[in-house]
Amino acid sequence: MKTLTLGVGLVGYGLAGQVFHAPLINATEGMQLAAVVSSDADRVHADLPGMEVLPKAAALFDRRDIDLVVIATPNDTHYPLVKAALAAGKHVVVDKPFAVTLSEARMLRAQADNADRSLSVFHNRRWDSDFLTLKELIDAGSLGRVVSLESRFDRFRPTVTERWRDNHRPGAGIWYDLGPHLLDQVVQLFGMPRAILLELATVRDGAEVDDDFHCLLEYDGLRVSLLASSLVADPTPRFRVHGTRGSYVKFGQDPQEAHLQASLAVMPGMGVDPEPGQLSLVADEEDVPEVQQHLNLPGDYPAFYAGVVEMLLHGGPPPVSLESALQVMELLEVGLDSYRQARWLRLKEGNSQLRQRLHRR
Repeated sequence: MKTLTLGVGLVGYGLAGQVFHAPLINATEGMQLAAVVSSDADRVHADLPGMEVLPKAAALFDRRDIDLVVIATPNDTHYPLVKAALAAGKHVVVDKPFAVTLSEARMLRAQADNADRSLSVFHNRRWDSDFLTLKELIDAGSLGRVVSLESRFDRFRPTVTERWRDNHRPGAGIWYDLGPHLLDQVVQLFGMPRAILLELATVRDGAEVDDDFHCLLEYDGLRVSLLASSLVADPTPRFRVHGTRGSYVKFGQDPQEAHLQASLAVMPGMGVDPEPGQLSLVADEEDVPEVQQHLNLPGDYPAFYAGVVEMLLHGGPPPVSLESALQVMELLEVGLDSYRQARWLRLKEGNSQLRQRLHRR
């Protein structure tokens, strides 16, 4: 019996296309990267000798050997490119964020439904080592009832670049760059919040767009803080979580991005994070917490595209549901409204998943 293989076309060969999508696609059984759309053929050929490079996305969408199109381009191009790919009858993966606005994302979902095509958003940090470890601790109830979670993604990049993310254009800035990662992880843990408060700042010399944010999410009995900055040189905790039975603190970043940047290939063991977290727990009869190192579960970025193959070839569930991707878009957009109005804003529906978790306990 012949093994089915999906022909894949990649649109964009910047950081996302080069470091994440191309290596992960090439490492996925059941996928064949057939062509790349890029204005820099030399860059593509330096990494992928012999790869067909097309100058325009339309030429890729017209090809009958392409089953799946992957969009890894600047955020403000997601909507028109995904729309055109779906209209050409292709299944689509789009890098996060889904689009620049919630209305664009909703229109793309409706188009995919009407065309009976698959559409998924690359929320790869669901498969971060530290996040998988934290999720396991929370799901197991190890920390008791969680009352506080701080999630940070700090960098030290004092020089403003000429990259599109640093230019004044729709979808640029750190809120649309790192915000989707942190928001998606929290929604996976606790569902939608009851309210959101966002503060944005432009802190670097010569910066045109936001490069620092502090976001608060309100749940029943739980406060979540999300922070990201381009001007933090000292190590900060990736996660700091407190519950009724103890705390979990994790420093250091998931290693998969660094491995992919260094090798442009999926390597064995690249999801293993050697820096353990610190777990401080109390026994039922004790008040003094016992402090111990807590080893991490391995990260698994290849799981996303393996899930895409399972979905398209075998009828499995999507690795990232459109509903969850739309929830992230809603939080991004309501967060911006909160910043503009300088006040907390309530979500229409939130906290249902957390209520279910607390009820089970």
